[in-house]
Amino acid sequence: MQDNNQEIFPLVDADGNVIGSATRGECHNGSYLLHPVVHLHVFNSQGELYLQKRPEWKDIQPGKWDTAVGGHVDFGESPREALNREVREELGITDFEPVFVDKYVFESRRERELVYVNRTTYDGPVCPSQDELAGGRFWTMQEIKDAIGHDILTPNFESEFQRCFPDLL
Repeated sequence: MQDNNQEIFPLVDADGNVIGSATRGECHNGSYLLHPVVHLHVFNSQGELYLQKRPEWKDIQPGKWDTAVGGHVDFGESPREALNREVREELGITDFEPVFVDKYVFESRRERELVYVNRTTYDGPVCPSQDELAGGRFWTMQEIKDAIGHDILTPNFESEFQRCFPDLL
């Protein structure tokens, strides 16, 4: 399995206004075309954080542990619509209340994303997609602290977690 490099993403300015479109391949080839993504951090009532394991076939950070839900906003879709779709597709969750946390520009060696960060507390069933993920589980804060900087977690997750939830470290 692999990502569809012809999928169309919106291009946005730093405020999230759509200014054009480009393919996934164009956005991920080092062009730094700014495109929006949504993230959801799923906590349970014990304060543990669910992380997904990225499959080995992913074009970005294969095999690493990452934010519970992360996905691109499709062209013509709002960030909230994308969040609902991605949470349903990746974790099988439909009854959650997202809380907006932050919006920022993330830049890696290959791409630039406008990230809409959300969180929720959820104790229901989590059914990770067998097509999109290589599994997932809840992590204690100590496990996350111990994994940071050891090439276990994605750099994006590490920087975002430290940015958005510094009081948990």
